[in-house]
Amino acid sequence: MESAAADLQDSASLTLKFEFNPKLGIDNPVLSLAEEHDPSELWSLERPRFCLLSKEEGKSFGFHLQQELGWARHVVCRVEPGTSAQYQGLREGDRILGVNNHVVEHEDSEVIRRIQASGPRVLLTVLAQYVLDVAQALQGNDALLCPTLGPEVRPRLCHIVKDEGGFGFTVTHKHRGSFWLVLSTGGAAERAGVPPGARLLEVNGVSVEKFSHNQLNRKLWQSGEQVTLLVAGPEVEEKCRQLGMPLAAPLAEGWSLPTKPRCLHLEKGPQGFGFLLREEKGFDGRLGQFLWEVDPGLPAERAGMQAGDRLVAVAGESVEGLSHEETVSRIQVQGSHVSLTVVDPEADRFFSMVRLSPLLFLESTEVPGCPQDTCSAALVETKDPSVEDTAMPPVPGGSRQCFLYPGPGGSYGFQLSCVASGPCLFISQVTLGGSAAQAGLQRGDVILEVNGYSAGENDLERLKQLAEAEPPLCLKLATRSPQGLEAWIPPGSGKDWVLASDLL
Repeated sequence: MESAAADLQDSASLTLKFEFNPKLGIDNPVLSLAEEHDPSELWSLERPRFCLLSKEEGKSFGFHLQQELGWARHVVCRVEPGTSAQYQGLREGDRILGVNNHVVEHEDSEVIRRIQASGPRVLLTVLAQYVLDVAQALQGNDALLCPTLGPEVRPRLCHIVKDEGGFGFTVTHKHRGSFWLVLSTGGAAERAGVPPGARLLEVNGVSVEKFSHNQLNRKLWQSGEQVTLLVAGPEVEEKCRQLGMPLAAPLAEGWSLPTKPRCLHLEKGPQGFGFLLREEKGFDGRLGQFLWEVDPGLPAERAGMQAGDRLVAVAGESVEGLSHEETVSRIQVQGSHVSLTVVDPEADRFFSMVRLSPLLFLESTEVPGCPQDTCSAALVETKDPSVEDTAMPPVPGGSRQCFLYPGPGGSYGFQLSCVASGPCLFISQVTLGGSAAQAGLQRGDVILEVNGYSAGENDLERLKQLAEAEPPLCLKLATRSPQGLEAWIPPGSGKDWVLASDLL
């Protein structure tokens, strides 16, 4: 009863927070161009819901995610109070169907990677569990329930540079926050990809939803000789209205952007990779991993690396929020072939301004060529991270040891399951790119020891205490094929024990 009362209290506080004030207008961050709903159906869960989340530097979206054992489905297992996730209506038990414009309801490794790569803003498509069960009972487990926009039916992020005719558009409006662009034929806006009759959503990463016409004009004037607009054409606006989908920036495709991220493919040469990785503060005061001392003639330079580039991803996995040691470890586990995604200072400033991750606009810069043209480079650290090789050689008896360091949010990146009729404890899920994956853990591995203590007695509380001890976490494992999981777990007999969920 106390929990129910607390839930009612939380609901009441949210209702007060978004109370309509006729003097101020509607001030609700959940507002989108969705179809009108009867107030009694406001919390209806009969179709997928869209949650547009944002986060501040160094913070999370405010929810924890787990993957269900035996399913390619990710469930929200906890929502932190007072966070973007709570304010935008994300709930415990929600299943993730889509991340931005990507369907992930049947993917078991892409969900967390896509959320992390989305940067400070992400659009989640979710569905309550009971609705998902009913839909799959009617349509089958392989049915796709996540609505998406077509490749050319998406908002556009357009960068416009003034010419002799200015920006090449005028603005019309009906009421506060609703603006449409009238294009000059052949003008700068049209050349930058702004579609006819486009609705204006953001200027330089700032929403115009609360702007008056005068405020918008001032913002455009302050932009100087160039401006970046988030716009949506009439077709996109109508499609999003039909789906109940917000016209969100993470859905956008880039048009005439002034700069883009670069993907560098490196192969280690006799003299190494040929660059130095250093942790330092960027132009905005944020800590990041920067590339310096690019040696002339070595693979890094041939790959197109430039001194001062900021590293944003290793092998497609975002390094945002990782420490220097964790980033070095991710590069080291790639071996002699490394793929790095980088941005130069100009691109770093641009994507920071529009509040979007450069990984959302990644286009391969790899140019096909013969093997000798493959770009490669030598990694040198400015400080000794004292990170041991995480994947250790097998120990006698068909088992092996792994040493794990916690990633961002304190997660080791795996789930622990217990089945009474089979092996006591085993790895039921490994998060792609997490500490466990880097250490070589695989789904189905049986846990024999944790920090030197036998796991045979199946004392979960004791094991959790050990896992919370000072890192590294030392696991002794025996390998077993993931295909054998079904043999250990008769339907309904297994219970999933989560050692650490992923905080996002």
